Amino acid sequence: MTAVDTEPATPGTDAEHLLVVDDLSTSFATGQGPLRAVEHVSLDLGRGRTLGIVGESGSGKSVLARSIMGLLPKYASRTGSVRFEGQEMIGASASDLRTLWGARMAMVFQDPMTALNPVLRIGRQITESINEHLDYSKTQQRETAVALLRSVGIPEPERRLRQYPHELSGGMRQRVVIAISLACGPALLFADEPTTALDVTVQAQILDLLEAQQRERNMAVVLVTHDLGVVATRADEIAVMYGGRIVEQAPTQVLFREMRHPYTEALLKSIPRLDLPSHTRLEAIAGRPPDLLDPPSGCRFTPRCPYAQDKCHAEEPPLEDDGTGHLYRCWFPVGITSKQTTVDSVVTEANVRQGDDDQAVPAKVPPAPPVDGPPPAAPAGEDT
Repeated sequence: MTAVDTEPATPGTDAEHLLVVDDLSTSFATGQGPLRAVEHVSLDLGRGRTLGIVGESGSGKSVLARSIMGLLPKYASRTGSVRFEGQEMIGASASDLRTLWGARMAMVFQDPMTALNPVLRIGRQITESINEHLDYSKTQQRETAVALLRSVGIPEPERRLRQYPHELSGGMRQRVVIAISLACGPALLFADEPTTALDVTVQAQILDLLEAQQRERNMAVVLVTHDLGVVATRADEIAVMYGGRIVEQAPTQVLFREMRHPYTEALLKSIPRLDLPSHTRLEAIAGRPPDLLDPPSGCRFTPRCPYAQDKCHAEEPPLEDDGTGHLYRCWFPVGITSKQTTVDSVVTEANVRQGDDDQAVPAKVPPAPPVDGPPPAAPAGEDT
């Protein structure tokens, strides 16, 4: 895949990929003019694959996920193309989008307490999506909700159906959000900082749970995070965003072996690594992200880049392919080699398994709920 701003990428065909995004841009109307939150993004994603989208707050990664789904306010506008299962989503009617949301694509949001309705019981919130998209009886809906809670590792699922969100811990609430997102067996799941609001002791458990559900359902996942370490061992490919644009994109092993963009290098230096001595001081990225109402000329990372030269201030580099599928947007790539960093050398708190999540039981993953017919049976020897 090759992408440049003046000549957008030509992603894979719809037959090859579940999701194809071609030259997508998103802007928001403000009193100071348009805020261009996402510009000229092209990517594709196959079934069962994981794409990590990484960047600081304000880089455009969450807006990109919502732009793909069409979850934007009325004062936002999109251009380009987003095709999901061959269906064009830009310009689609609200009713067409509602048939996709929850049924074929879903999102796990960052904060489970705000994602859940505080005045509705857990069971009601899970069965809402089932009732909307699947032709299930009330009994089948309840049985499916119980099976989903059990599959995401929540003990005593029948009792949890009668509880309200405030009665559960943060980790349990996020498991409920995941259960809701999986209720209708989506083909594509967006996970937007799914562990950021959680205690460090449960972050790895939630990420492991998402992986297990993905493998069982052959589901594609877009994992949005600020932490390169989170996606180091969990994504097939990583796209690094800065200032609303992809500045580097490559298969995970390739990116960590030969990262090219100074911003990717800076993100790596800001997280703990196993191959560094203990108590090594982490490096903060100096400066601030660009103002997308008035972005700087040239490369948008130039004001913060330690390698910037005159050309970087004057001309914005295109996103180019080095011939191996590794794309980067830099006039003077840094050229980090495998001697300096590998995937296995990167560690973050979310990859350190420790502690319990209110005695959460190991996940027993049922098949995705079928579109027709009865809900999945409970594991042998357990009551529903």
